Amino acid sequence: MAADKPKSKRKAEELEPSAASHHKKVELEVYEAELHELQVELVKLQEWIKHEGLRVAVIFEGRDAAGKGGTIKRVTEHLNPRVVRIAALATPSDREKTEWYFQRYVEHLPAAGEMVLFDRSWYNRAGVERVMGFCSEDEVWDFFRSCPEFERMLIRSGLILVKYWFSVRDEEQEKRFQARVKDPLKQWKLSPMDLESRLRWVEYSQAKDEMFSYTDTKDSPWWVVNADDKRRARLNCIHHLLSLIPYEDVTPKGLELPALPPDRGYVRPPIDSQTFVPEIF
Repeated sequence: MAADKPKSKRKAEELEPSAASHHKKVELEVYEAELHELQVELVKLQEWIKHEGLRVAVIFEGRDAAGKGGTIKRVTEHLNPRVVRIAALATPSDREKTEWYFQRYVEHLPAAGEMVLFDRSWYNRAGVERVMGFCSEDEVWDFFRSCPEFERMLIRSGLILVKYWFSVRDEEQEKRFQARVKDPLKQWKLSPMDLESRLRWVEYSQAKDEMFSYTDTKDSPWWVVNADDKRRARLNCIHHLLSLIPYEDVTPKGLELPALPPDRGYVRPPIDSQTFVPEIF
């Protein structure tokens, strides 16, 4: 029997983006309760992936500051990094620039019993690389021809591929950029590329529209996440991911800790023989 899907305290339609919900933030108490339930289900999904030897790749794309990273963190927060890992590739090296374009992404694809979350992916070619002039138009059109077939090959091999696009209004994106400038914990997120993207909203929109026209296929569709409300976006995305992969609850039942063994006369070394971290607090 398949595992029960997440039991929400709210009606399903209330979790879906709608004209009425765009400007209504999900309350923190509701968000935390919902997220906890979804994360419990993610643990079940993780164990099922490992049990069945599934290979799952989830792509997170979208606007800068749209909330991809925050969603990925909530997905992986309570999962085993040996089963569920994140692939966030840096700028390609000089050697990687000479490889087949998809080559450096292939080595990060999951093996049996693994799920990989791509924080950006091969879709860099149709987005930032194109808009910022890091590739030629010929390379972009070669990508459009190759990408659908590349993904079909992955799917035919048995890999489960899920693609999410996080969509955010320009006003909300600017609000988040401004918040990053003021927060020393988030300033590292403002790369020169992010700053430049603020000036190229229309170019990124046009690139995204054309990318969708070639890569939003029946075999490998794009799922758009309304990300104006970060909390709502995280709940919707995780809920949807759980709904796409049928799974059963194979987590261990009735776990009990064995009784501790009797004292065997072990004597600890003197405490002053070890070097401790100073207790400042």
